[in-house]
Amino acid sequence: GLNYATANRGGCHVTGYTISPEILGIPSKVDPLAVEGKAQWVKTFQDFASVVNSAVNCLFTTFAIGAPDYAKLLSAVTGVHLSEDDVMKIGERIYNLERLMMSKYGFTDKDDTLPPRLISEPMPEGPVKGQTVDLETMKKDYYSLRGWVNGVPTLAKLKELEIEL
Repeated sequence: GLNYATANRGGCHVTGYTISPEILGIPSKVDPLAVEGKAQWVKTFQDFASVVNSAVNCLFTTFAIGAPDYAKLLSAVTGVHLSEDDVMKIGERIYNLERLMMSKYGFTDKDDTLPPRLISEPMPEGPVKGQTVDLETMKKDYYSLRGWVNGVPTLAKLKELEIEL
């Protein structure tokens, strides 16, 4: 839910394909119902997906190749040596720039949400019977990791990412 709620272009599976660790166990298995640690996974996948999408590659390639591979690929294409950390920083810059643009159009943390039914109506049956999505706790963790206030990048975060206004 957190990935869909915080996707810059609205709920979208290719903004950060968090099904990889939750269902497929790539790179490692994560409990899809856990709240703790979810923000870090979502941020990591959103940042990496930003790089993959900006390179006009299918996100499904990430089942086979990760950030170290993209560092080699982008280094070969651009002639600029890039490390895995560089690739992830590029993705973080992209994601923050997108969010900054959205905030200029009035987008706030109030827009980082899910349908009320998922947040307030407990699931009636199945393995998740009685559960709801604890979105507010996850958003708090997520914004803290991102360096955002009210869903918007802070000036300190933009400076850290060398993004000038």
